[in-house]
Amino acid sequence: MARMPFTGRGSRSRVARGQAITALVQPLLPAGCDAYVAELLVRQPLELRLSRPRRTKLGDHRPPTRLAARHRITINDDLNPFAFLTTLLHEIAHAATWERHRGRRRIRPHGAEWKAEFGGLLRPVVDDGLLPPRVGTALARYLEDPAAASCSDRGLVLALAEYDPPPAGQVRVEELAERAVFRVANGGVFRAGPLLRSRRACFELATGREYRVHGLAFVEPLEGPPAPPRTPRRR
Repeated sequence: MARMPFTGRGSRSRVARGQAITALVQPLLPAGCDAYVAELLVRQPLELRLSRPRRTKLGDHRPPTRLAARHRITINDDLNPFAFLTTLLHEIAHAATWERHRGRRRIRPHGAEWKAEFGGLLRPVVDDGLLPPRVGTALARYLEDPAAASCSDRGLVLALAEYDPPPAGQVRVEELAERAVFRVANGGVFRAGPLLRSRRACFELATGREYRVHGLAFVEPLEGPPAPPRTPRRR
């Protein structure tokens, strides 16, 4: 895990710290966003680390503790620049919310306070036209009611995914024909059922059990004739 400690306090001047941070984050961000992000990082006493890809999250935030004086933010190191920017601002918003409401209890992690901070951080990037049109439009819509995870917003996921290299030999679950057979990352083999809003009913071939798989998940399609319909056992 690569470590990039940034702090808003120290012996160096604010300008010098900002220049050092800008040089570090510039390769990770969309063009034109580095100075803005560096300024945000200078404001907070935090440590930013790059993490190996995680299946369950793109990034996370941990507040200061008795043993760790800084906010700690981790971001997956395989994100494209636009996804990295969105995820980083998401986590910086957690740090800013914690600082603004320090000492208060019962602040929901993705409640109104966090949504206000996150919206305030994203708005300049969207309004200044620093993003491709489709990404900017998706983020503007997302700002109307930010979710706990940007990967739960279908429009935003698809807009950001345009800048990812396509996974070799994989397709999204929502793209499969009904009753198509596919394999997931852990080796399980399933048959695609009907689409159910953002998810799809899928049936494990080994057990017949039904699982609800997110339509945007990538899976490996397998060759094979459709099996006759069967009555599934609900999980």
